[in-house]
Amino acid sequence: MSFSDDEVERYARHLVLREIGGPGQQKLKAARVLMIGAGGLGAPASLYLAAAGVGRLGLVDPDHVSLSNLQRQVIFATADLGAPKVVAAAAHLGALNPHVVVDPHPVAITAQNARSLVAGYDLVLDGTDDFATRFVVNDACLAEGKPLVSGAIGRWTGQVGVFCRPGGPCYRCLTPEIPPDAETCQRVGVMGALAGVIGSMMALEAIKVITGLEPSLTGRLLIYDALAAEARTVKLHKDPACPACAGR
Repeated sequence: MSFSDDEVERYARHLVLREIGGPGQQKLKAARVLMIGAGGLGAPASLYLAAAGVGRLGLVDPDHVSLSNLQRQVIFATADLGAPKVVAAAAHLGALNPHVVVDPHPVAITAQNARSLVAGYDLVLDGTDDFATRFVVNDACLAEGKPLVSGAIGRWTGQVGVFCRPGGPCYRCLTPEIPPDAETCQRVGVMGALAGVIGSMMALEAIKVITGLEPSLTGRLLIYDALAAEARTVKLHKDPACPACAGR
């Protein structure tokens, strides 16, 4: 897989990076990545994936851009208000890097369509805001054999992990059932810049998975407390009693 002169200059800092180089950049160009959710996490993650040269990027989100989104969803501008998120995001990503093919999917991901959406990609990122949807995405990734990078934020705290890789835990090994006290950003609020931190970490982990760099966050969960300016990583193990992946 060759690069144009434009691509060589565009990706110059990757090409001289020992861990990426030409072979890693070729893997990025050949990669097909699906971003579930074009919101607070999906916005920075998709920007960095497009900038990194991921060859095909799918965006799944049924919503339209609203004024309250602009506090953290940095892929959008005021002029995008009212537009379908995936359509507006695709336009901005194309302007950032015309070498990336963007597939807008203006739909909600459900148990009925999740596998068909996931099947066409090599890697999935989940930036959604509710556990039911996360479970659907996790199940589809397990069924289709796709690695999953999952991020979550609320108030001042965020987390990111890599799931559904051979021998490693799935998302439901971490959260088997919907917590009874589950909160959403809409209800409890979120620090806007935190979305940039965790979304960027999601993109970074995706790039590591694509290029084969280790150690990744497979089997670990990174937890970041923005208010305290502290981060910690906890180990995750495959749960033999997991309702989703037990026996796989």
